[in-house]
Amino acid sequence: MSPALATLVCLAFIAYLYWLDLRRPNGLSHALWVPLAWMFIAGSRYVSSWLGLSPTFQTAADFAEGSPIDRAVFFSLIIAGVIILARRKIEWARLFRDNWWLCLYLLYCLSSVTWTDEPFILLKRFVKDLGNFVMVLVVLTDRRPYEAMAALLRRLAFLTLPLSALFIKYYPGLARDYRPGGGVMYTGIGHQKNDLGLLCLLAGLYLLWELLRRDDGRQPNFARENRLVAIILGMLMLWLLNMSDSKTPVVCLTAATILLTMGRLPFVARQPGWLIGATIASVPLVWILNNSQVKEFIFSLIGRDASLTNRTEVWELVGQFSGNPIVGVGFMSFWSGERIDEIWRQLGVQINQAHNGYIEQYLNLGIVGVGFIIGIMLFALLHIAREMKLDPGTNMLRLSIVAAAVLYNITEASFYGTNNMWVLFLLGVIQPPLAGQSVPSAAPAARARVAARGLGALRPQALFARRLDGANTASRLRFKRQSQPSRSPQPA
Repeated sequence: MSPALATLVCLAFIAYLYWLDLRRPNGLSHALWVPLAWMFIAGSRYVSSWLGLSPTFQTAADFAEGSPIDRAVFFSLIIAGVIILARRKIEWARLFRDNWWLCLYLLYCLSSVTWTDEPFILLKRFVKDLGNFVMVLVVLTDRRPYEAMAALLRRLAFLTLPLSALFIKYYPGLARDYRPGGGVMYTGIGHQKNDLGLLCLLAGLYLLWELLRRDDGRQPNFARENRLVAIILGMLMLWLLNMSDSKTPVVCLTAATILLTMGRLPFVARQPGWLIGATIASVPLVWILNNSQVKEFIFSLIGRDASLTNRTEVWELVGQFSGNPIVGVGFMSFWSGERIDEIWRQLGVQINQAHNGYIEQYLNLGIVGVGFIIGIMLFALLHIAREMKLDPGTNMLRLSIVAAAVLYNITEASFYGTNNMWVLFLLGVIQPPLAGQSVPSAAPAARARVAARGLGALRPQALFARRLDGANTASRLRFKRQSQPSRSPQPA
């Protein structure tokens, strides 16, 4: 097949996927196209790179300046997101109150401008990082926030998986890079193999949930079509993941598979707190294994050495340039100035992250910054545990997202900046405002099915129902919905 014909087939397949998705009777907002554009650009290549106008990054000044084209694109998307949010009737006070950990964290990040060496760079990067929060809120303030989140991940997979396969098979000059030793790396539509691996991880998390959840039997033809599409995309994702040779997404997807599979077990459904507790307990277990002789054996199973492809060398070097251990050098300020030039010189390669999210957080924001990230995770897990019985499908997906983020940041830094793992993490931990939330009908029967069949038993509409305030009982909320008219905000 010629590249031109393959391109037409690929575009037709993508168009069919979107046509099928837009037939879903969910009434989601058209505003979702804005965060979709943000995540596609962040996950593949910036607009300047697609246009062949990407600047060369030879010095720290070049890295700090960036591309004016990309600045304009991201700023335009942020403005579009702000306009969407301004047109919605959002309970901002409740949103801030329910997410006070994140609010304090953002204030702390901004306050670091007082001790950083590069205040202008910090402010510029802080504003851009706020774009991630804007995009997440566009999704989570939809009338059906978690259904909107699933649609976002699904539509992103519709673009990234077929296009990456097309690039690798028919446009190898655009989909390959080379390691310092001369080996080939397959990048798909990303810049390097880890970008392709992250695209597969995002698609895989959604596809795992789609394939493992139980269907309620309504609209069988429609459900069968979507299940077939999920299987096809799943096979394509596995092929791309193998081509990327990126092991971190493999580990993350394995953990997500275990969690989602366990969620189908009836005894876990009756005591979902057990699953949350096991997830929290696994964190120190991972740390113990990472500091034991078992580490080398585990890494050999996934085809990696104990240095994690020379990451330990990077960790040791960047530690020599760390600033204040309590507060760090400032939000996203470590990779700037003479410090980044010297690190590049000593390593012999140009990198812009420590390849460990917790070390990166320590370098930028110190022990306090690391504590904030851990606190945000624990706060989210407590909410997930509290709401698991009420909305198990949604919260199993959220739990998988948090677990994937914990593991992913062992070898990659993604607790900041324009990257899709940070967006995904925020989607999993942010508590959306409760205005316009819907309560699944026949909730007692649904919970009975959960107890009998596992956490995948709820029907699709309930799986992404709006999360409820833990201070209210389910019966009180049902009575309120029956006795008062709906005040659901109309999405932009």
